[in-house]
This record gives sequence, structure tokens and C-alpha cells, in this order.
Amino acid sequence: MKILQIKNIERKDVPIYYRRLFTGVVVLELMNKQVEGNIDFSIETKPTGHKDISVTFINSFDYPLVPLIKEIKKYVIDLDNGGSLPG
Repeated sequence: MKILQIKNIERKDVPIYYRRLFTGVVVLELMNKQVEGNIDFSIETKPTGHKDISVTFINSFDYPLVPLIKEIKKYVIDLDNGGSLPG
């Protein structure tokens, strides 16, 4: 399993400044074929500066969800640290 990209990322308007909600399409490589699915994810910044990431799947995948969520969280943190998420 490999995450190729998260495309069509859009930020949802939320009045809470420390919580950012996004929607997008994750492109995965599962068992040597590309699979796409819609996801929602949020980034909540704690007072300590730690960022909590949560992921919700709109589509279901034929793959164990725990490792999938773990990899998506790593990918989202890399996007956020690189400044690639919409402001």
C-alpha cells in the first residue's frame, strides 16, 4: 500500500481557528493497482503546538483501515509542514 497523492483538496469554512477541516480525493496504490476514494480530514492544533490529525473515509476500501489511516496521517502532516494545504 502506498499513497500516491491527495488531490482536489478543499478547506471547509470553520469558525474555530485552531481546527482546520479539509475534503479531498486520496489516490492509493493497492496490490499494484490505483484506487481513489473521497476522504475528510481535520488538523487540530493543541495549545502545546501538537497537531492531531483525524481521517474519515467517505468511500470504503478493501484494505485494513488502521495502516491506511496511519499512512494518510503521515502524508497530511508532510503536506501541512510543506505548506501545500489550502489556507
